[in-house]
Amino acid sequence: MNEELWSLLADSFWKILLPGLTMTIPLTVIAFSLALVIAVVMALIQFANVRVMKHLARFYIWIFRGTPLLVQLFVVFYGLPNIGILIDPFPAAVLVFSLNEGAYCAESIRAALEAVPTGQMEAGYCAGMSYMQIMRRIVLPQAMRTAFPPLSNSLIAMVKDTSLAANITVTEMFMVTQRIVARTYEPLVLYIEVGLIYLLFSTVLTGLQRAGEKKLATHKKRED
Repeated sequence: MNEELWSLLADSFWKILLPGLTMTIPLTVIAFSLALVIAVVMALIQFANVRVMKHLARFYIWIFRGTPLLVQLFVVFYGLPNIGILIDPFPAAVLVFSLNEGAYCAESIRAALEAVPTGQMEAGYCAGMSYMQIMRRIVLPQAMRTAFPPLSNSLIAMVKDTSLAANITVTEMFMVTQRIVARTYEPLVLYIEVGLIYLLFSTVLTGLQRAGEKKLATHKKRED
């Protein structure tokens, strides 16, 4: 690799990393936070087994798990303007990513809720707690500990999926890389470089995931 190419990589690294820190990470954090709220609500609705609400929750999950994320982005950003609904690129990406990820996380949390022994509910009722108190103080905390690994995996996957936001003109890392490639005609090394930056972000999150799992395991042992 010649000196000119090394110079290009060094110069482009910061140009790619900066939108990663100012756009990719904020997009991920905001969208995943909203997705968790949606997921908890959808999971609780299914767990409560209220027929009409459960069917609505299942319909939402069916739609967003069964259609491609890229199609969802195009429908919201390019399709909705046809009916007079205009959404800026970043809010559109947040909306779609949160709804899409919420559907997947809802299933992880639902499975975790169902894994909590039914005796926990009965013990709560015997202690005079209401249904919501039992869910908030007993069942949901245990379920979230169980769901932590798959939810962490979903977060890591979302970091990589944010590259799709470039298709609706969000200037995140991948779009910036595409612009540099169009100017320099060096797709191989530049796409490898942005891939390594995504790998860096994923590696940091994986380390945090392992630390979180270790802490939860230690906490569980103390409770036992």
